[in-house]
Amino acid sequence: MSFVIAIDGPAASGKGTLARRLAQHYGLPHLDTGLLYRATACALLDEGLPLDDVEAAVEAARGLSLTDFDETRLRGREMGEAASVVAAMPPVRAALIDMQQAFAARPEGAVLDGRDIGTVICPQARVKIFVTATPETRAQRRALELAARGEDVDYTAILDDVRKRDARDSERSAAPLKAAEDAALLDTSELDRDEAFAAALAITQARRD
Repeated sequence: MSFVIAIDGPAASGKGTLARRLAQHYGLPHLDTGLLYRATACALLDEGLPLDDVEAAVEAARGLSLTDFDETRLRGREMGEAASVVAAMPPVRAALIDMQQAFAARPEGAVLDGRDIGTVICPQARVKIFVTATPETRAQRRALELAARGEDVDYTAILDDVRKRDARDSERSAAPLKAAEDAALLDTSELDRDEAFAAALAITQARRD
């Protein structure tokens, strides 16, 4: 089996940053699977369609290209909230499974981050890490991230959004957010980026060897 690193966790836990750094360290391709759901939601919004239109969402998901993402727009707060809505639809998740599994099946391996990588997309991954942090820590990180992009920041509203997304992601019927039984847990609440990366790298090396 190829060398696959599966990283899961809630919003703003630091999983994306860790995934990108691990991919760079090992020279592996990286896929932020959350962008697939953000791009699906974006397509609906651009067409003026409601986010709860399942048929339209499935069609949008099937039409995605991994090379066409406007990451600056997709990483905005509005798109994150919209993505959480479409990601709760089982048919949308089903439509995107093949694309994600094909990416993970590359001969050289891959790094994928999301919310169901270790449990649904790559259950046989050699390395599984579930990254978490307190809601308050994650809200603060998201506030700093949005402020750096010039967006208006309301910490209380962001914290509320984080908690609502946690509830939606954890309680949905299809691929709910949860740690795989064999995943290593990494709490980044008290860690800076370099410390979190060092911890993730240590986990990866131990499971790879």
